[in-house]
Amino acid sequence: MPRYTPEQLERRNASVWTKVQGILAPIQFVMFLAGLTVTLLYPSNGIDNFAWITFFVTLKTLMLALIFVTGGFFELEVFGQFAFAHEFFWEDFGSAIAMIVHLSYFVLFFIVHDEKTLIWTALLAYLSYLVNAAQFVIRLLLEKHNEKKLKRQSV
Repeated sequence: MPRYTPEQLERRNASVWTKVQGILAPIQFVMFLAGLTVTLLYPSNGIDNFAWITFFVTLKTLMLALIFVTGGFFELEVFGQFAFAHEFFWEDFGSAIAMIVHLSYFVLFFIVHDEKTLIWTALLAYLSYLVNAAQFVIRLLLEKHNEKKLKRQSV
């Protein structure tokens, strides 16, 4: 079932926020890969400074927040609602869960001070992002397939 009405599709395609999301998403993915790599390699293979794990979780959390906010502007422009528009509910829900898990790293950082717990929390944060990103990509591919199908039917 298509997510966009023809009018919403037109607004989506004309929106600057669509372009912003298209730029930020791959940057966030690169940050995810870098952070995951640093976390998985700690303390082996020469990465023995725990601060790098916190650095990448911080970058990833800031990027996640930036994408959530710019995505809100996208939803507002296309669907008339800043977040949790019906058409994007599950993507926004997944983003909120990912944000909560990312932020929990910092709560634990100040409370627990246990590297092993923080490493597992960082890995859980990256997993929550990966599940949410996969959801976005699957929906995007389904939407593109539906758009092609509609174009063929209208010819």
